[in-house]
Amino acid sequence: MAAPKFTPIAPLTEKWYESPDYVPDAWEADRPGEIEGRQPEGPLLGYQGPDQGYALLLARRIEPDLVLADNERADDAVAGCLGIALRRASMFGRAPVIHDLRIAFTIWGFLDPAPPTDLVAERRRRFEGAADPHHYNVVRELADTVPEATLRSTPQQVLGAYPASWRTLLGLDVTVPA
Repeated sequence: MAAPKFTPIAPLTEKWYESPDYVPDAWEADRPGEIEGRQPEGPLLGYQGPDQGYALLLARRIEPDLVLADNERADDAVAGCLGIALRRASMFGRAPVIHDLRIAFTIWGFLDPAPPTDLVAERRRRFEGAADPHHYNVVRELADTVPEATLRSTPQQVLGAYPASWRTLLGLDVTVPA
């Protein structure tokens, strides 16, 4: 808004800003710890993605629906399936959504009121102690075991394949050539 005509205006004798004599070069990622190119991939390196902490909130919403066998803990199931869900979300380059967690819990039979007995035995062995922060390798191994084809499947495709093909969904039916 303009000032009224009767308002005195001081002459512009003072400089308020002056450009520096030297303009530095543009910043470049040249520090020793910088990663050049894409994030490294490999066993036990994890899977990076945005807003991964949101998966904890989603997991706590599903937790009351988990069907646990004797000697199974909800914390172990959540910790083990979180890695799988976060891997799926990072494959699509996005934050986790409820379907990522539902797929992870479904393929391990945690949402099934009557899962196959051999699946329960397998998950009991693999998930034991997964919630312990010192057992990072357990969680990483669970996330790395699930085949990419399973993680790229839709929730409907996973539900259609489970429980008949649970070994295929988990990557446990792969035979090693002699």
